[in-house]
Amino acid sequence: MFTRLGQLAVRRRRLVLAFTVLFIVVAGVAGVGVFGALDDAGLTDPGSESYRARQFLEEDLGVRKHEAVLLVQAAGGGADTDDVDDPAVAAAATRLTESVRADAHVASVSSYWSLDGGDPRRATLRSTDGSAALVVLDLAGTDDEVKDAVVAIRDRYAGTDGPITVGVGGAAAIDVAIGDQLDTDLIRAESLAVPVTLALLVLVFAGVVAAALPLAIATVSVTGAFLVLYVISRVTDVSAYSINLTTGLGFALAIDYSLFIVTRFREELAAGRSSDEAVVRTVETAGRTVAVSALTVAASLSALLVFPLYFLRSFAYAGVAVVVVAAAGSLLSLPALLAVLGPRVNAWSLRRTRHPRRFWHRLAGLVMRRPVPVATGVVVLLLLLGAPFLGVNPGLPTYQALPASSEARQVADVLATRFAGNHSDQFAVVLPGVAAGDATAFADDVRTVHGVASVTVQQAEAGSWLTVTPSVPLRSAEGEDLVKDLRGLDAPFAFGVEGHAAELVDTKAAIYDRLPLALGIIALATIVLLFAAFGSVLVPVKAVVLNLLSLTATFGAMVWVFQDGHLSGILGFTATGQLDVTMPILMFCIAFGLSIDYEVFLLSRIKEEYDRIGDNTRAVATGLEKTGPLVTAAAAVLAISFTGFAAAGMSFMKLMGVGLALAIIMDATIIRGLLVPAFMCLAGHANWWAPAPLRRLHRRWGLSEAPTTPSDATIKAGRTCGGRVRRNDGSRRAARD
Repeated sequence: MFTRLGQLAVRRRRLVLAFTVLFIVVAGVAGVGVFGALDDAGLTDPGSESYRARQFLEEDLGVRKHEAVLLVQAAGGGADTDDVDDPAVAAAATRLTESVRADAHVASVSSYWSLDGGDPRRATLRSTDGSAALVVLDLAGTDDEVKDAVVAIRDRYAGTDGPITVGVGGAAAIDVAIGDQLDTDLIRAESLAVPVTLALLVLVFAGVVAAALPLAIATVSVTGAFLVLYVISRVTDVSAYSINLTTGLGFALAIDYSLFIVTRFREELAAGRSSDEAVVRTVETAGRTVAVSALTVAASLSALLVFPLYFLRSFAYAGVAVVVVAAAGSLLSLPALLAVLGPRVNAWSLRRTRHPRRFWHRLAGLVMRRPVPVATGVVVLLLLLGAPFLGVNPGLPTYQALPASSEARQVADVLATRFAGNHSDQFAVVLPGVAAGDATAFADDVRTVHGVASVTVQQAEAGSWLTVTPSVPLRSAEGEDLVKDLRGLDAPFAFGVEGHAAELVDTKAAIYDRLPLALGIIALATIVLLFAAFGSVLVPVKAVVLNLLSLTATFGAMVWVFQDGHLSGILGFTATGQLDVTMPILMFCIAFGLSIDYEVFLLSRIKEEYDRIGDNTRAVATGLEKTGPLVTAAAAVLAISFTGFAAAGMSFMKLMGVGLALAIIMDATIIRGLLVPAFMCLAGHANWWAPAPLRRLHRRWGLSEAPTTPSDATIKAGRTCGGRVRRNDGSRRAARD
């Protein structure tokens, strides 16, 4: 199959490149529509109580919860004063209330200065120190109209006006601030990472022409993924956050695949093959490796489809799309381009630097002379680094994910610390078909629950609902307890609780329920695909275990940094004592896929050498020698690319960027350089063993590169683990080359 793909790329090179250009144009024009078709939600399970309660509230009761809060502070007020009741402040605040009430998108207004003194809600609208009070707005319209209304209100009213200072916050304002910040973060990350990445590509590929090839494949993969996402968004909901994954992963895979394809092509040219022969041989070897790697990465990301949250499902859509398109471009478009370029792929080359192959060969030799101490020490180190993950406290993103300079966050901080009731966290308890009298009686029970500041009862034709103002932060352990206590109330009718805390409870339950299935899919798919590639039972299991060890250490570091707050001053974020519940799952699938990516590249070269010489120890050393510089270079480029997100304003974007960069670095150094040689040395020839039925299955359906395996005599002549490993050739010139 791969021979035919290589031949197709050679014989129809111009046709393949023409179709590639046409595809980029069509995908770019049509796929740009994806930016207006995505949603920024998706963190709720559609089958959960909180989701059903929210749907009943909006569709049956006609209540769309788009709330903004105007925080009005006395411009000269301070603690222990009643400045909000000062006549001048009250007059200015009353004018503000009447002015904002006239806005077309403001459905209703609850103002401290307009409510009757006997209204129980009035006390919750005044700060405990009396220096600030609230004007709460319910906004009407579509999501886009509400966003535009928030921006207009912020531009018109925010700031100091005579005796008052106004800040705009609330749930709707926080949503707008998050969307704006994500756009800014993406631009900032790309502006920082792209120039550095391009410079590194020129150094890694040792030439300008060769360094431009990953950009061509990245263009194919990213535009193609945009087109696929746009098509999918016409059928189902897709999260706007998937765009970040599409661009980042598209560049990552383009760099990985191009580096290995181009490097192998150069090797074949240096071995004396013609350009056409070199292309075919490259697709047979490196192309097969790319295909196996792409299938494994896609399988890892597809496990996200088992979760009901379309936030996670969107990353599966985006990830699988970009992987498939990147692999197709690497197996067809890139070989066709290499066939056209031929030796000119080395044009505009820099002065060739010596690859540190001797270092990797010597490292493998050192590890395999003492495999037990090395393996034991590294495993213990990784487990110690992963220990903080045992104390993970999962949550959902809060307003504190915004930078401290954000006005919406500043208002939310004041609401959380200086008000008895947190109006930015108001939620509803819906009572389908319940009359006002029964709802009022139930409200009395709700008021007795710890964490409830106030309750108001409202009635509609389809039923009643209670608007609950909490006295505790909803996205916290106290908020979760509040939801559980409310759901545990005894009532003669059905009711449902919605809101941020209810979403957190339901989201955690949905993820924990499906997590074993997702992990099982990833492990099974990885084992099956690696068996198909290498015909071994032990190698796939070892790959899964080692990658889990690597990611455990990464997750431990993420808890230590982003949950516990170490290095928060350097990275510029506020630790909340929680870790976004979706991020470990998302990072696991992405990082696991990229780790398997490098595993496949290394194992392919080891297996190629083993099939040629039958010496397991020397094959491991030679495989690490040939792939070590390439994997290190690819990992360095990707790590720097992901590190660009460390400059993001949103803390969970920092988490994803720093976490993925750390996972890549750990995998490319400690795992590939130490654990893989140690374990493969200890396993010896058992690395490539499989029962007879599986061997027959692999010979018929496997993706083997070599048509034969070494004879028993050759295998018996192989060196055992622990001996001194010499290079395959003794020439110093060959070593330098």
